[in-house]
Amino acid sequence: MYSVIASDLDGTLLSNEHTLTPFARQTLQRMVAKDIKFIFATGRHHVDVNSIREGLGFDAFMITSNGARVHNKAGELIAAHNIDESLIDELLSVAKGYDDIYTHVYTGDKWYVDRDIYEEEDFFKDSKFSYEIYADEKVDKKDIFKIFYTAQDPKSLRPVEVIIESRFKGMLSMAHSSLNCFELMANGVSKGAALKEVLALKGYTLADCIAFGDGMNDVEMLSVVGKGHIMKNADPRLIAKLPHLEIIGSNSEDAVIQKIIEYFD
Repeated sequence: MYSVIASDLDGTLLSNEHTLTPFARQTLQRMVAKDIKFIFATGRHHVDVNSIREGLGFDAFMITSNGARVHNKAGELIAAHNIDESLIDELLSVAKGYDDIYTHVYTGDKWYVDRDIYEEEDFFKDSKFSYEIYADEKVDKKDIFKIFYTAQDPKSLRPVEVIIESRFKGMLSMAHSSLNCFELMANGVSKGAALKEVLALKGYTLADCIAFGDGMNDVEMLSVVGKGHIMKNADPRLIAKLPHLEIIGSNSEDAVIQKIIEYFD
């Protein structure tokens, strides 16, 4: 009935340690060997995701930065959506003065942060992808495709979210990949829009695809596929937004892998 799997990573396919379990690795490799197509669909940077893909040892399309970048199975960039350069300076300065908010930038093959943020290191155990401290002279502002803001306490993000939602409504795509991460991309960018393009390239329809996610950046993707699944550990706002979708177990239980086995074994 289904031929394609699209999955988010953090809070979904990856464990609480932000890695693939041996069981997950083996199962995904076995499914791909059976000609089930797998697509990464994540807010992470493509350099980061490519390291995870290489570790799995199979080719797969990568929808990254919530759809701002799409790479084919050969690792070639096939879709790129950058934030309007005229918006960049204001977006980079909006969180200044909020000591508990960090501003992050994805551009080219780099990840920049306005200052050191040590707690992020646990997210990148499988890829060793790491940030650099932002400086204007390092960055081509024409090539920025995601800006995001993080804070330990989700409530701390709210003042900046309110400013951005008011000032840039209709000019940017906005999403939360987690409660404490607010992400901005070019207007119209989403995992769902990118997935539709990828499936069409491969001769599939959205009805051929199942998808898994846990964050508000998964809304569009989970809404358009043949069968969307929400993690038990998902952002409560996602569950409220898509109440008709099936809720499966948590990422700590390898629930995505268990569900894949149900469908394809």
